[in-house]
Amino acid sequence: MSHGVKRTREAADVLAARREKERSKLQAYLELTDDVVARKRAAVFTQECFDLTTKLLGLNPELSSVWNYRRLILLNALFPNLSPEGTFSLLQSELNFTTGALKQYPKTYWIWNHRRWCLAKVPPGPEGAPVEKSWKRQVWARELFIVERMLDADARNFHAWNYRRYVLASDPGLRSPEDELAYTKKKIEASFSNFSAWHQRSKVYSALWEEGVSEDEVRQVKDAEFELVQQALYTDPGDQSAWLYHRWLIGNGDDTAVLKREIANIEELLAIEPDSKWCLESLVHYKRLLAARSQPDEAAQLSDLKKECNTMLSKLQTIDPKRKARYQELVL
Repeated sequence: MSHGVKRTREAADVLAARREKERSKLQAYLELTDDVVARKRAAVFTQECFDLTTKLLGLNPELSSVWNYRRLILLNALFPNLSPEGTFSLLQSELNFTTGALKQYPKTYWIWNHRRWCLAKVPPGPEGAPVEKSWKRQVWARELFIVERMLDADARNFHAWNYRRYVLASDPGLRSPEDELAYTKKKIEASFSNFSAWHQRSKVYSALWEEGVSEDEVRQVKDAEFELVQQALYTDPGDQSAWLYHRWLIGNGDDTAVLKREIANIEELLAIEPDSKWCLESLVHYKRLLAARSQPDEAAQLSDLKKECNTMLSKLQTIDPKRKARYQELVL
């Protein structure tokens, strides 16, 4: 019995038949692999070869060399015989093929790579169509829809997040910065541990600020972001995602008023969670930044900061012994 279910022993003939079936499937797979590899080495580019890669990749999408062979067949045998409309139609079929593969293997690099390659090969057209009706806009919009559905299923799939950034960078007109901030906030509020959403949020703000924004505006935005990230820190002080975003907001610590304020906030959290590794690590990092900005007439304050850092580093060696050497290196 196992979990209340009675185990049944397979009859010898049933077991033998199942093993023979598995052996036959393996033999067929190996023969197919050898056939495709031999054709690739011989530089044979035909529709038949293309169909064989479809069959093989359907069985095992981890074969990067077979994806490469498939692209060579497209370039050397299929695309040259097609009109722009035909090329676009074939590329759409390729995207559909990889969509099916991603449903089963959402974290396989080669599938995502082939998808990017397909998008780069979409021809301009149809002739005379406005940008919003172009083939490229059609596929980019479709890609954004598909990848966001994948993120609904697994919000922390970093392959999907990276691909989504690629899509948006390729066609910025798909999503405004304001829409993107709303999207990342939605994902963050659904799960504060979504590192990719925090990271994307930092990318959006960095791009906006590079365009030229006043220091007052940046400070106002950061203050609102500190409030958002503080909710995450108090919800799960052991999760690193929000701490890393907090560290990005602090930056070099040039704004000492903000730096001191955030140190005080983290010390309040530490009082509640005295063994929080990330509280201690962050306080050490921020107090070291503060110490580096001490003035010559603040020797007493500098001495206190060093003592506080060393005390916390000593505690970190106890609660996080695997990184003991690292903490010893940080002693002031």
